[in-house]
Amino acid sequence: MIDTLLPPFAPIPRLGLGTWPMKGVECEAAVISALAMGYRHIDTAEMYGNEDAVGAALRQTEVPRGEIFLTTKAWWDKPRGDAIRRACEASLKRLGQPYVDLYLIHWPSPDLDLPDALRALARIRQDGLARHVGVANFPAGMMRRAIEADLAPLACVQVEHHAYLSQQRLRDLVTPRGIALTSYTPVAKGEVARDPVIMGIAAKHKATPTQVALAWLLAMPGVVAIPKSAASLRQQENFGALRVTLDAADIAAIDALPKTRRMVNPGFAPDWNA
Repeated sequence: MIDTLLPPFAPIPRLGLGTWPMKGVECEAAVISALAMGYRHIDTAEMYGNEDAVGAALRQTEVPRGEIFLTTKAWWDKPRGDAIRRACEASLKRLGQPYVDLYLIHWPSPDLDLPDALRALARIRQDGLARHVGVANFPAGMMRRAIEADLAPLACVQVEHHAYLSQQRLRDLVTPRGIALTSYTPVAKGEVARDPVIMGIAAKHKATPTQVALAWLLAMPGVVAIPKSAASLRQQENFGALRVTLDAADIAAIDALPKTRRMVNPGFAPDWNA
């Protein structure tokens, strides 16, 4: 049974495999390993330079394509709809796929023509190139404008989200609207493994700190996590988070950790407070 979000959210598997920055044979092997283990959600992007490797893995796996939720993204240097459409078509060619399950604008360009971009996403979905569309790295104010424009049926927003960085403002906006939030860097680049609070909760549940940090995210309605791992043992550890159930005290303890530590903040990033 694939563990997916339930309606009103899109049926996105709650735990996926992030593939940045893997490339080539490493990425191909990681995707094949993850799918064999039970993962059904694979996240890639134009910028990652590994769509060809992900596509090669999809051609080799015994898992039927219809059971796999595949996400890719258009890079931020495409501020207008025509460029986003061409990027989608190029991604599909590299993946060797007629469609993806979710297509995202990866980052909002400073020059982004938001209405034009949203109309392009809507057409991508209407034309069957993607089953669902959405955005990534949109702060709450920009996400509100995208929703209120009502030009595309946004299914997901993907952002950095972990035990040290809250996305409560964004979640308060999207969750009541049935828009999923996908958490990238969900274990804070491994920092959770050394956190005394998370380590204590892990010992209580006979789990690992990584599993506890992921379980904290997955306990939130409409939240998906996409930890990256090339190693089979680490993939297994991450997947085991689906079997960890935290109690209210555990969740409150992690909620109480400082939530202002951002780990991904490139020079072209938007104003996160907007």
